[in-house]
Amino acid sequence: MRKGKYFATAAIVCASVVLLYVANASSLEPPPVDGPGLLAHRGLHQTFSTVGLKNDTCTASRIDPPRHGYLENTIPAIKAAFSLGASVVEIDVHPTTDKKFVVFHDWTLDCRTDGHGVTRNHSLAELKKLDIGYGYTADGGRTFPFRGKGVGLMPLLDEVLDAFPQRSFLINVKSNDAEEGVLLADALAKRPPEELARIMVYGGDRPIASLKKQMPHLRVMSRASIKSCLLTYVALGWSGYVPTSCRDSILLIPSNIGPWLWGWPNRFDARMAKVNTVTFASGAYTGGQFSTGIDSMDDFRRLPKGYAGGISTDRIEVLAQILKR
Repeated sequence: MRKGKYFATAAIVCASVVLLYVANASSLEPPPVDGPGLLAHRGLHQTFSTVGLKNDTCTASRIDPPRHGYLENTIPAIKAAFSLGASVVEIDVHPTTDKKFVVFHDWTLDCRTDGHGVTRNHSLAELKKLDIGYGYTADGGRTFPFRGKGVGLMPLLDEVLDAFPQRSFLINVKSNDAEEGVLLADALAKRPPEELARIMVYGGDRPIASLKKQMPHLRVMSRASIKSCLLTYVALGWSGYVPTSCRDSILLIPSNIGPWLWGWPNRFDARMAKVNTVTFASGAYTGGQFSTGIDSMDDFRRLPKGYAGGISTDRIEVLAQILKR
């Protein structure tokens, strides 16, 4: 009798698992016809070795031999990324001492410019004088191919948005300063409503919480929000439930994490779209940085067959060609 009950219980459990899997099958949802497209990290930029990379590594001092003349986070680089097929461009911002926002990656100026000190401790006028190509070298400092070519190229956030009024951007807040979220909300509130619908923001938990409080319908993401969203969805998403923490957001889903999400990719993406959340597949999570981009044919092949959702990439010039093929 006990064996019979055991087998009956096991059969019920197995049947339930199968039913849940079938009910959440990606194939139940057609691939997106007009999805988020390609997210180009920093625009078209100089690539560099990621071996032994740390948060404070000067990436400008380890670039690969240049194949083009574009520098990250500049208007020409952003324009080039859109021309190559990007639907969204990721940019990094810092506040200035006169309460403006400049588009620049590094916390400090010393790595890639001829300036010194913390970026946010300078005025807009001071930052506009810098040569942002000053520190780039591909041969250990013997030559500097972009020195003198980046003077005045650090743009204001408003300059970028004005230059591409019909385009979508993902803005990265580099600090964990709550006040920066308030300041960014004030800056974005001056932009047209139709433009705000194409703007997304991610960054530290504290500034994102401040920004979300002032602009509740803006798509935002922080480490805390994405952790809460995905863990809750893994636990309850089988029912079709989408956690509140997943709403009005952006999700970067590593290619090796996606298969653990109910309905990945088509049904998962459709559920997120219904709550105003945009999803992009990214490179595999390895336990160090959150993830890299989908930057090669090998990376692309790790995505589900027929994948038609959003893709985040650090190599827009490479991935655009892969997709054309």
